[in-house]
Amino acid sequence: MDDGPRRLIVGITGASGAVYGVRLLRILRNINHIETHLVISGAAILTLRHEMGLSAAEVRLLADKTYNIGEMAAAIASGSFQSAGMIIAPCSMKTLSAIANGFCDNLMTRAADVMLKERRRLVLMVRETPLNLVHIRNMQSVTEMGGIIYPPVPAFYCHPPSIEAMVDQTVRRALELFGIVDDGIIRWNGIM
Repeated sequence: MDDGPRRLIVGITGASGAVYGVRLLRILRNINHIETHLVISGAAILTLRHEMGLSAAEVRLLADKTYNIGEMAAAIASGSFQSAGMIIAPCSMKTLSAIANGFCDNLMTRAADVMLKERRRLVLMVRETPLNLVHIRNMQSVTEMGGIIYPPVPAFYCHPPSIEAMVDQTVRRALELFGIVDDGIIRWNGIM
């Protein structure tokens, strides 16, 4: 990927926490040479409207390329599509389960499966609490396959002044897993 922009596939599911996917896209728009490829689930369309007052069309404008969830012949459904990886923010337990069990019934789960089979970075910002044993086993399965489970747990050591600051810190930390770094992250420097 030395020539041209780096590509990152972004999935947004219907789990609560649509703000994570939206903030991720907005942060990536301000970072040079990151080309975003977006898939939004049907349930995510409802969650985006309910939690943020945003339509799917408004969110799609934040990405460089968008795909319909049923578009199984899309470029991102193939291992020949080169990318830095994929992040699903937020990731529902339904999507986690499909990925953990190789159930590629839509473009989001197929693209995630491609990341695993090609040994590329897959980060799932899972959103559920409390967790039951099925959730934990599915997270274990994805981890054993090489995926990263990254619950959007806020960091309080940076003394976030707002919910927006907490979300941004979480998203920036997740992006670092792909080697995508910007100046907005607050780092732990020990207790002075």
